[in-house]
Amino acid sequence: MNLKTAHAGTLESGDILVEITPGTAGSGLSINLDSTVASRFGKQIKQVIDETLTGLGVTDAVVDATDKGALDCTIRARVTAAAVRATGKDVWKD
Repeated sequence: MNLKTAHAGTLESGDILVEITPGTAGSGLSINLDSTVASRFGKQIKQVIDETLTGLGVTDAVVDATDKGALDCTIRARVTAAAVRATGKDVWKD
């Protein structure tokens, strides 16, 4: 899948800024997380990012996420928006 660099979200409290950049073919997903709640929820945040991208067919990318206490639903929304922008594939259309 062809990717371009894209981002979604903000650095406001309760949100997450997600940037997706192309990875090399076969490299898999690399998730870099900077979070105010990483000690308690870092593993869960990374899992939500991974599951969302995998479900959208994004398999080789570098993800930089700066979290400010976002809920899982917000994380999924931001990752999906960034993936749509990176791939050009609109997942909301039938």
